[in-house]
Amino acid sequence: MTHNHDESTLAGRISLWIRSRVDAARADGVVFGMSGGIDSSVAAILAKMAVGRRALGLILPCHSSPESAEDARLVARKCSIDTVTVDLTSVHDELVRQLPDGEGMALVNIRPRLRMTVLYYYGNLYNKLVLGTSNKSEMMVGYFTKWGDGGADLQPIGGLYKAQIRKLAKELDMPKEVLAKPPTADLWAGQTDEQELGLSYDHLDSILAAVESGKVGGLDLEKVARVKSLIAQTEHKRCPVPVFQDI
Repeated sequence: MTHNHDESTLAGRISLWIRSRVDAARADGVVFGMSGGIDSSVAAILAKMAVGRRALGLILPCHSSPESAEDARLVARKCSIDTVTVDLTSVHDELVRQLPDGEGMALVNIRPRLRMTVLYYYGNLYNKLVLGTSNKSEMMVGYFTKWGDGGADLQPIGGLYKAQIRKLAKELDMPKEVLAKPPTADLWAGQTDEQELGLSYDHLDSILAAVESGKVGGLDLEKVARVKSLIAQTEHKRCPVPVFQDI
């Protein structure tokens, strides 16, 4: 698979940005999680464009569907991306056994945080930067786990709405199996992002763009209020950790 590296394309600009950040950090490439979804697949291809064989994809199954790992390997094969698979299921289960009974987000968030731990292990081991795979739509409404999939050194697609990611995926000749999948964090069987958000990504993108520009006329004001509330509630996820200064 060959791609255009020049700055006339969005993919070219992002890949050059990744490479410049890697060079500035004197790192030996990048490491990233590959879930088989469209976001991580786009990030993986951009990483390969940026640093070639110094891009390492980690496939980290943990009570996730087998199709996720299969789709990740499909993308890796098509793009000649080196991968390592680390099955976190038994580690996760042993950790949960040591904890008091819990449910909901307390329990669900363990998985992305375990994955982040392994990504940083490989990053430290091979002097690589950890590449995040969150898009702008997710990041603006806080649809990510703090210190989980939000834990990264670089967020190459964090400035792109989901619609832009889909367009870019087509330009990058993404396998149709990946393009056709409903977006999911794969946290439980049948879970989808849009179901959990209560909005389609198309709706969400249009509301976020309107909120950013301050022009929300013509939109469902109840949905606008809900999205604004999500942005406000999750501000702590996007900000540096507050530090007390005794002046």
